[in-house]
Amino acid sequence: MFSHSISSSLHVNPSSVGDEQSGAQSELYRKLVEHSTDVATIIDAEGKITYVSPSVERVLGYEPSDLVGEVGYEYQPPEDRPVVAEAIEQLHERPDEPQTVEVRFRQADGSWCWVESRMRNHLDDDVIDGILVVSRDVTDRKRREGELRELAGEYRALLDNSEDAIFLLDVESDGDGEPQFRFERLSPSYEEQTGLTTEEVRGKTPAAVFGDERGRELTANYHRCVRAREPVSYQEELHVTADARVWETNLAPVITDGDVSRIVGITRNVTERVERERQLRSRNEQLDEFASVVSHDLRNPLNVAVGRLDLLESECDSDHLPPIVRALSRMEEIVDDTLTLARQGQTVAETEPVDLGALVDACWQTVGETGASVELVADATLRGDRSRLRHVFENLFRNAVEHGGEDVTVRVGRLGDRGFFVEDDGPGIPPDDRAAVFDPGHTTGDGGTGFGLTIVNRITEAHGWSVSVAESAAGGARFEFEHVDFVDRE
Repeated sequence: MFSHSISSSLHVNPSSVGDEQSGAQSELYRKLVEHSTDVATIIDAEGKITYVSPSVERVLGYEPSDLVGEVGYEYQPPEDRPVVAEAIEQLHERPDEPQTVEVRFRQADGSWCWVESRMRNHLDDDVIDGILVVSRDVTDRKRREGELRELAGEYRALLDNSEDAIFLLDVESDGDGEPQFRFERLSPSYEEQTGLTTEEVRGKTPAAVFGDERGRELTANYHRCVRAREPVSYQEELHVTADARVWETNLAPVITDGDVSRIVGITRNVTERVERERQLRSRNEQLDEFASVVSHDLRNPLNVAVGRLDLLESECDSDHLPPIVRALSRMEEIVDDTLTLARQGQTVAETEPVDLGALVDACWQTVGETGASVELVADATLRGDRSRLRHVFENLFRNAVEHGGEDVTVRVGRLGDRGFFVEDDGPGIPPDDRAAVFDPGHTTGDGGTGFGLTIVNRITEAHGWSVSVAESAAGGARFEFEHVDFVDRE
């Protein structure tokens, strides 16, 4: 019976050919129905199943006899039934127009699968007398579509909420095989930062948006991404607004069927950072120039004065000589500290593992006071610039001896995982003075330059650390260094 319905649907009229050929075609259609991966079903006007092809066992797990006589609605979830009802109603109203629906169907094991069903009205057909439904399992496709929708939602959320500016480019190939780039979409952040909108740039080339010269530069980078077939990063100058001139851009190719079909660009306005870096370089150049002046233009005449003073002391004896000696010595100290302040306060670019205990021992040797002592409470290895850190500890040790006396005891230890401390048992620093001890020129001693603790603070900041003043357990000064990068010891 069903072979004739297939014949009808394929518009083959068996009476137009010989009986032998007609029988062969009928046998062919029967085999096609039995071995097809699609399920052919006939339902009557009341929705009752009157026929199911044998492939139903492979697709849904039922024997055909399990479903014949059943109502198809009973195998569908309630929320999907209106879709089928609407399709059947359309078949009654427009019999010549097939209907296609996608619904869930309960399988023999109780699980649900998605089926795509194409329905054709044969209610007036003498052979079929019902609605022919050809169904196929589309569960995998529906799952992929769901995953793609979810992924698209995540991408849309990223595009809409990212603080970085994101742009999408379509990659099209011209007749010569050269890719052409056209803007497809801009993220809200891109629009906010540049003043451009998706509507203004969609379908346009970089040259049409930014002009021929800048367009060529942008296009060259896009070509580089297509040729590399992998992400590329670069910094570019694109004068969009006064405060958005320098951009740090990352391009990622989207490869479809072996070809780059799209480029996803993520760019960040780094104008402010670049300006800071330029200012820092300018400042460092000025400091180097200043250090050069101090080193040569001041130290040379100072050396001449010291030499002349030695000659004068050998030729005469005067009460005016000792004050001159002290003044020249102080000038030498100021020059040395000024050079250290200028050269050591710059940002630390390269670090290395530094053993805290070895550094403390080496720096303590420069103190030269036999009565004073240093105690390492807890050893550690930290990352830093060894040369600059020597200035930190040497200045702190000298400060402790200067204010605590020749029998002062200095302790160095850990502040857990966040840093270390240097403290002494001297007289300490009054609370009202602690905020000012790092200021240039601040000193409470008679012979200091006032730059020692300023140097400590500048080198600490250059490492990205922080330093504060407190009171030690013995009532002395305590310097606490935090945000220190320690190296784990194996």
